Amino acid sequence: MYSVSDFRRGLAVLVDEQPYYVLEYHHFKMGRGKANVRTKLKHIKTGAVIEKVFSSNQSFRPPDLEHHKMQYLYEGGGEFAFMDSTTFEQVQIPVDNLGDAKWYLLENQEYSVRFLDGEAIDVDLPTSVILDVVETAPAARGDTVTNVTKPAKLQTGLTVKVPPFVKEGDRVKVDTRSGEYLERAN
Repeated sequence: MYSVSDFRRGLAVLVDEQPYYVLEYHHFKMGRGKANVRTKLKHIKTGAVIEKVFSSNQSFRPPDLEHHKMQYLYEGGGEFAFMDSTTFEQVQIPVDNLGDAKWYLLENQEYSVRFLDGEAIDVDLPTSVILDVVETAPAARGDTVTNVTKPAKLQTGLTVKVPPFVKEGDRVKVDTRSGEYLERAN
């Protein structure tokens, strides 16, 4: 059981017997009343976003989510294909369910795929991934004095802001939660 004090981004909870992810939450207190939590919730299956206010004494059950290690195979027709390495069973996840996670998936890598009621719904990513820089402008002379960045296109199609010393062919570490450059990788 979860209480509203356990809320954090990405937490899965059942609200009115429907599965939701917590997108945003904000604690507030009005006068002498009890504390409340204003939330933005995303329905796990439909993707619909709602706003709800909960009192501080409410509790919630987690939905019955299962996690399976699966290998990412390919993207085609607006769906991403994953395969269970032991049973060779394949599942398709629509691009809408993945959201920004699609920019961090590398073919033939293993990821934790979440299932709800036997249906694959999304992917649980690591906090950072290492991607190759495929396109970036060369550094301009004199740009090293200030905190200047330049856009770089990565192997998955994602564009991030990188320091001027990063060049094509370099490998960079990117935060999957914010989409920001972290460091150059070896």
